[in-house]
Amino acid sequence: MKNIDTKHLLLGTLTFIMSLFFCASALAQTANFEQAERFTGKKIQKIVGDLSVYPRWIEDSNDFWYTFDNPDGKNWYYVETNRKRQRDLFDRNELAAELSETFNRPFNALDLDLKGFDYDDDKGLFTFHVDSINFTYTIDGNELVKGDSLEEEEREQWASYSPDSTYIAFAKNHNLYYMRSDDPDSVEHQLTEDGERWFSYQADAGDTTSNERLRPNARWFDNEEKLWVSRTDNRDVEELWVIDYLAKRPELETYKYAMPGDEEIGIQHIEVFDIEDKTKVRLHTDKWEDQSLRANYGRVQTGDYRPNASSDHLYVYRMNRTSDKVDILRANTNTGETEVIFSETSEPYFNWSYQYLGIINDGEEYIWWSERTGWGQLYRYDSEGNLKNRITNGNFVVGNVVKIDTTAQTIFFEGYGREEGQNPYYANLYSVKFDGSNFRHLTPEDADHNIYDSEEGNYFVDNFSTVDTAPRSVVRDEDGEIIIDLQSVDLNPAKEIGWTAPEEFKVKAADGATDIYGVMWKPFDFDSTKSYPIISYVYPGPQTEPFPTSFSFRGSSGNNQAMAQLGFVVVAFGNRGGSPMRSRYYHTYGYGDLRDYPLADNKYGIEQLGTRHSFIDVSRVGITGHSGGGFMSTAALLSYPDFYDVAVSSAGNHDNNVYNRWWSETHNGVEEIKKTVTEMTEDSTEVEKEEITFDAPIEKNADLAANLKGHLLLVHGNIDSNVHPANTIRLADALIKEGKRFDMMILPGKRHGFGSYQPYFYRMMWHYFAEHLLGDYRTNVEFNIPEDED
Repeated sequence: MKNIDTKHLLLGTLTFIMSLFFCASALAQTANFEQAERFTGKKIQKIVGDLSVYPRWIEDSNDFWYTFDNPDGKNWYYVETNRKRQRDLFDRNELAAELSETFNRPFNALDLDLKGFDYDDDKGLFTFHVDSINFTYTIDGNELVKGDSLEEEEREQWASYSPDSTYIAFAKNHNLYYMRSDDPDSVEHQLTEDGERWFSYQADAGDTTSNERLRPNARWFDNEEKLWVSRTDNRDVEELWVIDYLAKRPELETYKYAMPGDEEIGIQHIEVFDIEDKTKVRLHTDKWEDQSLRANYGRVQTGDYRPNASSDHLYVYRMNRTSDKVDILRANTNTGETEVIFSETSEPYFNWSYQYLGIINDGEEYIWWSERTGWGQLYRYDSEGNLKNRITNGNFVVGNVVKIDTTAQTIFFEGYGREEGQNPYYANLYSVKFDGSNFRHLTPEDADHNIYDSEEGNYFVDNFSTVDTAPRSVVRDEDGEIIIDLQSVDLNPAKEIGWTAPEEFKVKAADGATDIYGVMWKPFDFDSTKSYPIISYVYPGPQTEPFPTSFSFRGSSGNNQAMAQLGFVVVAFGNRGGSPMRSRYYHTYGYGDLRDYPLADNKYGIEQLGTRHSFIDVSRVGITGHSGGGFMSTAALLSYPDFYDVAVSSAGNHDNNVYNRWWSETHNGVEEIKKTVTEMTEDSTEVEKEEITFDAPIEKNADLAANLKGHLLLVHGNIDSNVHPANTIRLADALIKEGKRFDMMILPGKRHGFGSYQPYFYRMMWHYFAEHLLGDYRTNVEFNIPEDED
């Protein structure tokens, strides 16, 4: 054996160590935290101003007013639709001068802080307050009048006013009361005596306050003769708890929460009260075990209740627990008797996002939304529940019904996916006659349209844009013609400081055939010759997908934009099973596979982008999401541990067996189990009885804990009463038992959305991805959170 040359051995070892150091240094990148802070959504929004018009329609009129912030300050506008014009609601400089004179202090005319600004329909005046002093403003006389000091509550928060404000309904000790509203000393009339905690007439059924007037869960009929209540008997539903550790003495919060497969989920009742007779009628609605009920009356249901002159009938939407059978009932509010108008079965479940019943002229006809062809379309029924005609046809989805003109027998509605070559997630406005004739496309611009309908005539405020085109706001008439240009957003102030728009893209799902749509954000100092890690922002659906379709600086768009500035390519795209805006096949793809259904599409989509773009490095892949996205991002990291490297999962429902019963059972499935049991009667006679139970087991992330290879950050609010912290704690327990290293943070005193701690969470996520995807482990970079950041 030859002697080893110690000198050459040391030199060789040193050379090897130095080569590793230089190699590691070459791989490590510095995250650009400064640029991320410069381009948070709120900072860019402040530079550009508002992006859309929210009209405040004036009752019994087609006129409206709105506020709009832009680089010139805050503006108030008044729009006279019939005259096809808009004007300043007031002169800001004159109003600032008058307020300065009143309060003997300066006011900024470009940013007037007018609290509670609104139109008083009764007095025909605009009202607002400054420093707790009321003011009225007459638009025609351009007159500002100082009033008295602001009352703390002009209309009591506990009161449910009847349509003409004749009566007030309220709850006390969980029972229902009413009184006249025009007499402060009016006698209280008690309508019920059977209310109790968890089976209450109060809006907050779990409230423990006694002998105080509280908000009821009651609705008035338009003629003020009756009101109705939909209340749920939750007394036997099991309790759930969270603890507020930040209270002076840690406090236990108790609430009722039914989970998948639970025997007791709450029994719904609908009751009608006659004000004059002080009588109660419970509607006869019993049919299915653990059914759900939703009541409506009036001419048209468009997401709210529209009044009708008669209080003799109430319409009820009844669904079974497996969410695949529906009855439409017409109930007699005098007797409680109900009749089935028509029924439908839709497997595996009804699309609750766009379920719609339009009641025309108190039941002369009905407009009904159905996916019976695999696409959401409108159908017309007669008063007896017989199908008269199909109103809409085609391989597209009818979305929200915006307005129904019963006189012209015309429906105005939003639709998705009808226009060839257009992004199928863009909302368009259409109109069609009840008989299916005269189908018209009213918004021809290739963009996503956000529609607000007028109070009276058929006018529509339309805010339209795409992710990379500036928003425009207009007023359209019933023919789709633009009659008033309201606002066009100027993006130049953002562009001047280096902002660039994100990009839309399209890939294929893992089946190689289905089109998947998404959006990509790049660093604003993007260099196509460089290589960037990719981060996928995810939400699995099935009620919505994670990418924007219209222009926005805020929410997930703003955070993805800021996160990209660190040195990442950030993408958000859909997956089969993600959206109700497409076919029933697409929407229900994940049924029975709530954990795994979106994962293959996300992985395959990233792989396609990596092949398509040389600047994307698919050897460094991050994934993140909130709520369902928190569930999905962890599932992806554990299912494909050799593909995904880092996951930041916040408020994830990692174990849907302890999540919301209705959501989990509807989208994963629930099995109805029937069996015959023998019971003994009081006289010792044996009788056979059918017993119905439900089973709904769901695969959970904890089952995959042994697969963890990459870096995982779990975050949850400790008083999250929506997705209980148990979801994250159970996953952590499984990871610990497998000996896995991971990171976890519990945000104290925060619920599902993280509230004021959201900016902190975002920056924690930036640093986590910077460490594990860029190799930037700097510890001296502080979180720079502006006080006013959302």
